[in-house]
Amino acid sequence: MSYVKYIGKRLIMMIPQLLGIMLVSFLLVRMLPGNPATAIAGSLATEETVRAIEHRMGLDQPIYIQFGLYLKNVMQGDLGTSWYTSSPVSQDLTQRFPATLEIVSLSMILAILIGVLAGILATIKPKGIVDRISKGFSMVAGALPEFWLGLLFIYFLYVRLKLVAAPLGRLDLAFNLPPTVTGMILLDTLIAGDFAAFGNAVSHMLLPVATLSIVLLGPILKMTRSSMREAMGGNYVYYAKMCGMKSRKIVLYAFRSALPPIVTIIAVYYGFMLGGAVLIEQVFGWGGLGQYAVQAVVNKDFNAIQGFLVLSAVFSLFLYLIVDIVYMIIDPRIRP
Repeated sequence: MSYVKYIGKRLIMMIPQLLGIMLVSFLLVRMLPGNPATAIAGSLATEETVRAIEHRMGLDQPIYIQFGLYLKNVMQGDLGTSWYTSSPVSQDLTQRFPATLEIVSLSMILAILIGVLAGILATIKPKGIVDRISKGFSMVAGALPEFWLGLLFIYFLYVRLKLVAAPLGRLDLAFNLPPTVTGMILLDTLIAGDFAAFGNAVSHMLLPVATLSIVLLGPILKMTRSSMREAMGGNYVYYAKMCGMKSRKIVLYAFRSALPPIVTIIAVYYGFMLGGAVLIEQVFGWGGLGQYAVQAVVNKDFNAIQGFLVLSAVFSLFLYLIVDIVYMIIDPRIRP
């Protein structure tokens, strides 16, 4: 089976997976306590007003009819309108998704660079300084709540030392937002040639990226150390040493063998942080996807919640497809 056929088969398999996710999320959202029509009408609204809003929203229809109508609209590219923002959900997601993707991607890249390198060095020199630091850090990092770490950074680096910009959004009010090209403010300011705004955006991004990187660094570092130690203990490594192969080459071969579990943990955390960075977004006023999802749940905004879940599902499914392709590249034994 060629790569093209394999990818095509996986894309076809995504359709029933996505339909199943949409059905389960639709039912679970409808089980949330409270009536969105009451929330929209207000506490002083009459029963007739609430019933009229329910009828306009289609909430008085049987659940299977509601799901059929929702599925029909999704097939046409319509995720509905947010009852809280009064904007199309697709528009809200398009505006907020790049902000979350930017901060999560930068944090993940930084965590990978530091975590993988430190994990390899800790394996090469067991009981060395890097090994001891990484072992202690792995234990501490898993016990640090990200919002608490973010607040510490704000207090010391902004309140006390004034080294970074105020943790209020992605750009100071003195700067105009650049024309939207990618939605990622760093790239858009560079494309617009506004280097002053680019510097200000970097200053705003330092604290949330540092916070998320520390959170992500722990599991990546731990997995790299574990996988590399297992690979370095393999028979082929002993054979390579006996044959006089250079240490650098042995480490590279061992690293390639250790890559699959490292790639897996990176993909799992990357997909999770798409909506899991909500606490960081709240602390730093980032206005991303996670913050939008929390507002939707609090306000019983069914369309917004379902739109967020559909986007997260599509993102995760494509992410795991990419992971499978990476597996086939680094391990010829599982190629189609």
